[in-house]
Amino acid sequence: MKIVIIGIGKIGFTLASTLSDEGHDVTVVDRSGSVIEETLNAIDVNGVSGNGVNYSVQLEAGVNHADVMIAATNSDEINMLCCLVAKKLGVGRTVARIRDPEYSRDFLHILDKMGLDMVVNPESAAAAEISRLVRYPSAIGISTFAKGKVDLAEMRVPEGSPLDGIQIRQLPRHIKARILVCAIVRGDEVYVPNGENHIRAGDRLFFTASHDQLSLFFRESGVVHNRVKNLFVIGGGRIAYYLSKQLMELGVSVKIVENDFDRCCELTELLPKAKIICGDGTDQSLLNEENFSLADACIAVTGRDEENIIVSMYARRCGIGKVITKISKNQLGDIIDAVGLESVVVPRVLTGNLILTYIRSMKTGTGSGVRTMYRLVDNKVEALEFHVDPDSRVIGKPLSKLELKENLLICCIIRDNRIIIPGGSDEIIAGDNVIVTTLNEQLSSLEDILK
Repeated sequence: MKIVIIGIGKIGFTLASTLSDEGHDVTVVDRSGSVIEETLNAIDVNGVSGNGVNYSVQLEAGVNHADVMIAATNSDEINMLCCLVAKKLGVGRTVARIRDPEYSRDFLHILDKMGLDMVVNPESAAAAEISRLVRYPSAIGISTFAKGKVDLAEMRVPEGSPLDGIQIRQLPRHIKARILVCAIVRGDEVYVPNGENHIRAGDRLFFTASHDQLSLFFRESGVVHNRVKNLFVIGGGRIAYYLSKQLMELGVSVKIVENDFDRCCELTELLPKAKIICGDGTDQSLLNEENFSLADACIAVTGRDEENIIVSMYARRCGIGKVITKISKNQLGDIIDAVGLESVVVPRVLTGNLILTYIRSMKTGTGSGVRTMYRLVDNKVEALEFHVDPDSRVIGKPLSKLELKENLLICCIIRDNRIIIPGGSDEIIAGDNVIVTTLNEQLSSLEDILK
């Protein structure tokens, strides 16, 4: 497909790189000529320097012949105008990054009036991810499928765990919870396991389960954290607002530490039930005065990655049970690993997943196309949800008889709101939703899982 991306910041560059790697014809547009030059030197894309709202600039970028135009500048208003111009030029679909909570409340109206086919909000997506981690504090990561009915959870197998040494096919004998292990990360190795593989202490385990079975599995495997009742949020930006609003509705007590006085005043009006503390979130004396060590969870979401890492390290030292860190820079990954921070949220990655899901679904249109997609373990693993078309070639055969590609596993089948953790004798039928994990890339249709 031909794709035009306007605005080459963190999200725009990440999307351009990924879409180019997947074989799409990508053109990037940015006001800064130096940004365009750096991008063209780094990845295989075309580039146009100029204002993306400008009609002639979009024509030069080929928007009139494009399948998708993605507006990812730092301005919501510019992104909406870019989409409006692109629609007038005849682009196939438009995607806009919209961050302001005021616009988010008018989501459906904006879609209708401004010619937007898809709206993504990085801060709202990050808040939703963090909220899931707070609700399941035993997990390192949580992704959801089938409109929230199925979870793909990540956990670290601790020393002394009853899981240590168990062969995967023997799990049902030891663990009552109905789960399916989808991927294992051991050191630098990542693989999709079969029944013969063993689980070892220190492994990062990815598995699918329903909500109730997820909770049961954590209890049985000895990885249990108390429910979060008291939450400290360091940083009072948009993520803090979206997150606090969600969690306070669930009865969680929230304290927010924000350095900017004017923002503190705004948050006091927006979140009257939260305690807003004006001060430096890295000031240990301030945190100690507010009984920081008694919190059940700490969420570090300031605008500076380094501050978030420092606060998270201090939270772990204080013995806080759940620590979640927001970062923006890829190059800090080794530092994060070295200091032992595990629950890390990267808004631009979440945004990229949403947009990539949308674009892959366009490649198949209706039928057995991608409904949900997550890229895990530094993009080494993809977890995808497909809807099953009546004409699909996977229908009517036991899973054990399907000739699947290597390094691929069918993890879950959702049928009429029923969750099936599949075995070799199970079959896929039309209307199912199927969740697959794979080390292969660029699966766009359920048929792509076959050799």
